Amino acid sequence: MGGQHAQVVDERGTQTEERRRIPDGPPPELVFKRRLRPVQVAHELWGARELVRALAERDLRARYKQAVLGFAWAVLTPLALCAIFTLVFHRAVKIDTGSVSYPLFAYVGLIVWQFFSNTMNQGALSLANNLSLLNKVYCPREVFPLATMLVATVDMVIGIGVLGLMFLVFWTAPAATFLWVAPLLVIQFAFTYGVALVLSVAVVYLRDVRHLLPIITQMGVFATPVAYPLARIPQRAQEVYVAVNPLGAVIEGYRKALLYGQAPDLALTSIAAASSVVFLVGGYLLFKKLETGIADVA
Repeated sequence: MGGQHAQVVDERGTQTEERRRIPDGPPPELVFKRRLRPVQVAHELWGARELVRALAERDLRARYKQAVLGFAWAVLTPLALCAIFTLVFHRAVKIDTGSVSYPLFAYVGLIVWQFFSNTMNQGALSLANNLSLLNKVYCPREVFPLATMLVATVDMVIGIGVLGLMFLVFWTAPAATFLWVAPLLVIQFAFTYGVALVLSVAVVYLRDVRHLLPIITQMGVFATPVAYPLARIPQRAQEVYVAVNPLGAVIEGYRKALLYGQAPDLALTSIAAASSVVFLVGGYLLFKKLETGIADVA
């Protein structure tokens, strides 16, 4: 701790020099640290769980309040895309899915993609749409993109219910390897939340990002193996592709575990898991670095 000399004038007008300790900075307990502390982060998010639930409920009501079909849109959107993919990719391009019906094959990928795109689009606007609230109420600001992911999770659960009905329609059943779904879900959530954190703070600083999102969404659904298998990507490029887009390995893993009775490719899944951790940690650190200036640019 350094110190500085300060000159003072006594009662006789004589200048004396008094060594006064002037700290170089704020005390350690007041220094804002951006170190990654997973236990503390998890504790803060758990403490804000009621706020996350309230934000998610508000967003769900706002999304479907004026819609005549309400929550049915959570089902109709992926089903409509599934029908289009069946006509285009299965009938015209002749995508080979082996013994699995193409609508089932495509719908599994669409559930994952809808979850990601909904979280990405809504999460990107979560801070910008709640600036008045977050400037008045103290809470971890990462709860706002987290609440949008919770809304997307509700839609995904509804979509999984429809997947169960599709299994009945096509007279098939989930394979016994369905337990692989659990680790794949963790990878999917980690990657999605990391992307949502980055986009949420990026939109606050650069509003052009919100105009790019629809373009990214349209391009992403074709750049991700939603309508086609991962095998369509050259094998020598698959590891690099999965590192950039972990959803490729996640979707392929779901299909193998649920439809083909196989374990996911461990090498590709491991790369996707490592990449998701990088996206999550990197996204969180960037979010914490930029969140202190949100009030200034709002």
